[in-house]
Amino acid sequence: MKISVNRTLILAMTGLLFSGSLHAEKGLAYNPTGNVWRTSSGECWTTSYRDKATQESGCFGEPVVAVKEDQTEADSDGDGVVDSQDKCPNTPAGVKVGADGCPLDSDGDGVIDAEDKCPDTAQGLQVDAMGCEVDSDGDGVADSQDSCPNTPSGATVTADGCAVKIVLQNIQFELNSHQIIGAYSQVIEKVATSLKSRSDIKALTVVGHTDSLGSADYNQSLSEKRAQAVADALAAQGVDQGMMTVKGMGESSPVADNERAEGRAENRRVELKLAN
Repeated sequence: MKISVNRTLILAMTGLLFSGSLHAEKGLAYNPTGNVWRTSSGECWTTSYRDKATQESGCFGEPVVAVKEDQTEADSDGDGVVDSQDKCPNTPAGVKVGADGCPLDSDGDGVIDAEDKCPDTAQGLQVDAMGCEVDSDGDGVADSQDSCPNTPSGATVTADGCAVKIVLQNIQFELNSHQIIGAYSQVIEKVATSLKSRSDIKALTVVGHTDSLGSADYNQSLSEKRAQAVADALAAQGVDQGMMTVKGMGESSPVADNERAEGRAENRRVELKLAN
């Protein structure tokens, strides 16, 4: 009776080890769900047909050993992503990262969230180093919203970036003259280019202003002559002279304190007022 029981046990184990002839040919023992039987230490059960080729990782090579709970992998930069998964291993402290350990760039503009001053930039827009959309002409209106992209500096613009007033600050003239100094011609040229690109402009008023040095009558005359000099320079660059009106305000409309040199410099100006 004892012999019969042992034979039964042997036959049962044989059926277990050789379950599935296709699997048995690999030299491994499989359970009913098709998974390789393993011991508690992770070693694979093999049949008598075991070969030496590494056909399944951990079976004919090193046995699979479970990592103990207290054996956690290092996270050198402390970003919450272990080193083996971290594609950006030197992330600065406090920077939010994705699953790959790299700093987040939520709006995809190429500037990481930690440095992005405009974190919700729409896709496809060109941004600066701070992650904000580029404003090429510096008028305060981003390029994608700017209907007049070449506005010269010193301009007051509408919401769509088009100038309604351009201030030529501290315009340089020859001493006691209304002749514009040659170095300032590039500014005049840029202003003229901007004006010529505006088909909506119907009228342009050129207004001259001075500081308070000298007599009021002298400053009035000087402001008119300097305003006319600017108008003539713009006309020479192709701006329609027929739509320009010239006006002098002398020292009557200061924008700063004439008691200070800096204030007087601000008051010496020519303003271009645009109308459409």
